[in-house]
This record gives sequence, C-alpha cells and structure tokens, in this order.
Amino acid sequence: MKLRPWLTATCSSADCTAAVDSTVPFTPPSSSNQRTSSDTASTSTSMSSSPGTTTTASSSSIQSSLSLQTLPSVPSLQSLTLSPESLQLSVSHCSLTSLHLRGPHPITCLATDGHLLYAASSHIVDVYDAVTLAHLESFNAGGPSSGSVKSVGFSNGKVFTAHQDSKIRVWRLTESKQHRLVTALPTVNDRVRRCILPKNYITVRRHKKLLWIEHADAVTGLAVHEGLVYSISWDKSLKIWSGPNLRCVESVRAHHDAVNAVAVAGDGTVYTGSADRNIRVWAKPPGEKQHGLVATLEKHRSAVNALALSSDGSVLFSGSCDRSILVWEREDSANHMVVTGALRGHDKAILCLINVSDLLLSGSADRTVRIWRRGADGRFCCLAILEGHRKPVKSLVAVSDGKGPIHVFGGSLDGEIKVWQVSSSNLGSPSKWDCI
Repeated sequence: MKLRPWLTATCSSADCTAAVDSTVPFTPPSSSNQRTSSDTASTSTSMSSSPGTTTTASSSSIQSSLSLQTLPSVPSLQSLTLSPESLQLSVSHCSLTSLHLRGPHPITCLATDGHLLYAASSHIVDVYDAVTLAHLESFNAGGPSSGSVKSVGFSNGKVFTAHQDSKIRVWRLTESKQHRLVTALPTVNDRVRRCILPKNYITVRRHKKLLWIEHADAVTGLAVHEGLVYSISWDKSLKIWSGPNLRCVESVRAHHDAVNAVAVAGDGTVYTGSADRNIRVWAKPPGEKQHGLVATLEKHRSAVNALALSSDGSVLFSGSCDRSILVWEREDSANHMVVTGALRGHDKAILCLINVSDLLLSGSADRTVRIWRRGADGRFCCLAILEGHRKPVKSLVAVSDGKGPIHVFGGSLDGEIKVWQVSSSNLGSPSKWDCI
C-alpha cells in the first residue's frame, strides 16, 4: 500500500494482467465487450440436508491453490475448523426459481429499490416485483445505440442507468408505474453553461477534446450517497453528480486504466477499483471542496472487478481476476485500510461482491456464488456454495424482509437470473429465524 498526501495525482501502475482460463476480464476502453463463457451446468445443493456441504466448501478452498499461487504473501482468512455448527448456526439454502430474460443477452446488472428488482440485459431494463417475482415493466434504456446498461442506481426518487455509450440516463417512475426518461447526463443546460470557456475542455485523446463533465467511454458503475451520484468509467475517471439538480460537480482522474468498481462509505470516503490492479481511496480534506487521494491499496495481481464495504464501513472487500477476495481493515492509528488476509475458494475471477448484514456474497466466473461469514476469532467460514448457473455470475443482489430468510438473486452471462432462499437459525432455537 502506498500512502499519498492530499493530491489528485495518480500513482504508477502496470498494465492489467489478463485472467486465464474462461474468466471474464475487464474490457479496456479501446476494445469491445469480451465475454468468455463456461459451458457446463451445476446442480444446487442444500447445506442443511447434507452436513458435508461445509466440508466440501473448505476442502475446495484448500484444493484450489490458484489464488494462493498468485498472492503467496497474503495469508488465507478461512478457518479449517470453523463451520456453521461452530458458529452455533443451522444454515440451509435452496434454489427457488429462475427468471429467463430475452435471447442470449447476458445479465449485466441487478439492482433493488424497495420491493422492485431491476435487471439489465443489453439496452433493456426489466422490472420485477422482488417478492412475487411478477414482471412489471420493460423500458428501453436509450435504444440499441446506447449500448448495454452497466449499472443502475437510485437517488431522490430518480433511477440512474449507466451505459456503454458514455451517458448516464435519468428516469422517474410515473403515477402509472411506468419509467419515463427525464434527461441524460451531462444535461444540455450543464453543457451550455460550460461550453464557452476553453478551460472547461480536456484532451481525451489525440485531436479530441471534451468538456470535463463528460465521460469519454463506457460508464461502468454507479454509487449513491447522501444525494450525490458517483460514476466511474473506462475513461479512467471518477465523476460526482448532484442528485437534485443533476449537475456534475467534480471530476477526478482516478486511475491509469479502466475503473471497474466503486463503493462509498457512510462517512463519504470513496473507494475505486481498477484494471490497473489498484484500489484508491478518496476523501475530502476538512474545508476543501474537492476529493483528494488518501491512499493507494496495492496487493492484487490482476484487475480489480468488485468492491464491497461492511455495514459500518470498517472492512473493505475486493474481488479480482486473480481469484482472490482480499479483506482490508482500518488501522487504529490511521484513516486508511491495510490488507489482513484473503478468502480463497473460487476457481476463476471474482466478478461481484455484496455485503448483507454480517454476510459477504461473492459471484465468480466459475459460475458459483459463495456465502461467507466471520467468526469471533476474525476468521471466515464459507457457509454455502450456490450453484446452478451455466455461465459466469456477473451481478448479485439480496432482499430480506427483516424477519425471515433472505432471497439472493444472481444474474449470469447466460441471460438467466437465479433466485435462492438462504436462511439460518440459532442451534437450540430452530423455530426462530435469524435474518442474515
């Protein structure tokens, strides 16, 4: 890890190491989407019906030494003895159903807002009731020319969709429960305000200039925090937008290569993960209006694809093409993260991560979803492995009513959304569900 002063300058990095086998690497700005699929289906198993499931997960982690070979200096955080039983948990999971979207198009993004589930495939966004799974609406997110939808976010009653064509489109749900296009970012008014002054233009490539408020390549991710919308792009930048007035308020040259992931902590600290193999930490110094670089986290040996934060923001999880999930924690004496270990077990690239209460869910190009939980000793246990997808798992969301089991939705490059129910109860009190 490199610590930096309050600067917006970038640090040195090497070209991203491409993932091997049939992983799904990042797509650089100069190339089109690359998707390499896996070809055999797996069968879902129940952890409660087979006590050996946990043993299988642990032995799979031991036998799969690929990420250990990639990051030999990072200790594994899996415990060889930790199991759901040792955590005083009875864990069960089952596959409920599958949702099939149109044709062969991959699922590029899943997102939830209240009881609504948004599923993006190509340039179409399908909306489902997350409880009944009834299909409510499909809306054309900008037409085929906009390219695929990369991410969906929500702020102040608006829906934001990030697109391959470098635009962010803003939608509003009407009284008739239909999504209506409001505008595209940057807005026309924002462009007009800034187009006159030469200082508002930046050079994006030889003989081409754009306004600094514009993304120059595909917008790959969105994050929302306290009325601000954070967007990342293959153009290597991080931009910050005001949700209420839809204006771009800040742009940061964040990395030396495509930016693939963004996460924002409760205190406003921003984390970005890139194909340059680095994670960068951004924050506003007291009294300043612009974000500055706090630290550069360097441990991954390949492109960083996914980031997730614990509920209190004290732990950062990062997933990479090197098949590892790194766990970063705050040092008591500093305001930055240090790596404490790695979670190993996936055979191919980590493509998505989400944190639900005290659970971490990881989706991989090996077509599985793993559920991790931390024990009192600080080590992790793989509670379950969710199987059934025929191609890499690109996106994950989870829904809970706060009283019973959670429902996990996994979107895959096979164009299918699988729905699992995962539940746990304290040993000795099986009648009481623990929301996990």
